[in-house]
Amino acid sequence: MWEIVSAGGWLMAPIIFCSVVSLAIIAERSWTLQRSRVAPQHLVAKIYQLKKNQQIDANTIVALRDTSPLGRVLASGLASMDRSREVMKESIEETGQHVTHELERFLNPLGTIAAITPLLGLLGTVVGMIKVFNVITTQGVGNPTILAGGISEALITTAAGLSVAIPTLIAHRYFRRKVDDLVVTMEQEAVKLVEVIHGERSVSTGARAA
Repeated sequence: MWEIVSAGGWLMAPIIFCSVVSLAIIAERSWTLQRSRVAPQHLVAKIYQLKKNQQIDANTIVALRDTSPLGRVLASGLASMDRSREVMKESIEETGQHVTHELERFLNPLGTIAAITPLLGLLGTVVGMIKVFNVITTQGVGNPTILAGGISEALITTAAGLSVAIPTLIAHRYFRRKVDDLVVTMEQEAVKLVEVIHGERSVSTGARAA
């Protein structure tokens, strides 16, 4: 393995660095973006039961905020539940933007790695071919061993760059899609919360008026 890396020349160093960073980001995002960690099921139903039993207070909201990103979004809504529907929605949307930004953390570097590693491989190809032509210029084509060194460097860096870029690009697209799905789920749960809070309020207001 070391022989292959050393044969690829100095451009193998940034390619290997990119591969390590890519693996670290993929592992971290795979753990962080689990649906059970981001948007636990039945959270709105639990909030409804707490509200029904009149158990929602400041401590409950703080505990909810610490459970998950969805909990943060719903907690911001509960903090404004005594105000109008519009104010509650604005509070949820503001928190949702921050949560979405956190869910997208490290995805830009992952996309950057997917974009630059093939270019690094291409640069290695160019450097290798330059060495080949320098050898041809100075020594002719009579020494195939020297020519093979430059060609080998060109092919190894290209293969290494593509080997890093392809899985990184797949992971980047996958995580982008997963973040989009999680954001949609959180939006749906937030709408349910608004309806739970203000729907009941509308019913109780109508009953008092009657």
